[in-house]
Amino acid sequence: MAAVAGHEDTRTRLLATALRLFTAHGVEGTSLQMIADELGVTKAAVYYHFKTKDEITEAVVEPGLRELGAVVAEASRERRPGARIDHMLAGFVDLVVRHRALVALFSSDPGVARALEKHFFGKESSMAGMMTILTGPDPDPARVVATHAAVAGIALAGGSPDLAHYDDDTLRESLLEVGRKLLGRPRRRPGLR
Repeated sequence: MAAVAGHEDTRTRLLATALRLFTAHGVEGTSLQMIADELGVTKAAVYYHFKTKDEITEAVVEPGLRELGAVVAEASRERRPGARIDHMLAGFVDLVVRHRALVALFSSDPGVARALEKHFFGKESSMAGMMTILTGPDPDPARVVATHAAVAGIALAGGSPDLAHYDDDTLRESLLEVGRKLLGRPRRRPGLR
């Protein structure tokens, strides 16, 4: 059991180190050797966990994608359309705030975008599910555009280095308010999500 725990700890540290280096140098500017050096291990130790940088990139983004899938599933179970939208919006905002560094990379790094493309933009993807919930059935073009503006705006603002000085609660509340306005949702009472 201890060997498994050590394996997971090394993998977890490797992914955290990769995210930090990706943030500083971009995916393309980060080598497997840089990750190994930063961790204080050999390149062979990195290869033990991942064969390619693309595998590392996919593993770095996987928790966020898994969380998005869970939010989509939870929102889908809401009975009323407004409740589905509110749950989806709040869950997406929470995810963006919790994964600021990853969202910033997704918004700016072609290496991350390439790794995500197959998981994020397919017909059965979490993104497609989120967009379906937020647009509702048979949306008009204005609703589709507003939804895309809300999702892209939340992601870009949430990952923006210009807003990094805001604490999580302030950023979350502001992103949620902007998203609600763009999606035409009624104002929430203070303290409610």
